[in-house]
Amino acid sequence: MPFGPGKYDDACEAARNITGGTVLLAVTNGKKGNGFSVNTTNAFELLILPQLLRIIADEIERDYRT
Repeated sequence: MPFGPGKYDDACEAARNITGGTVLLAVTNGKKGNGFSVNTTNAFELLILPQLLRIIADEIERDYRT
């Protein structure tokens, strides 16, 4: 997993400031191209991201099939 600022770190940080939670921002066809950023104040939350992403992917595939 890459560490340090990503292409969309500024937008991701803004979303975290607004929501107060951990934010995973995935962008396709954005102004800076494709990319993602994660912003959190809780390093433990990074450990659950792979599981969360698998759940999200399963839900997207399930919704797409219906």
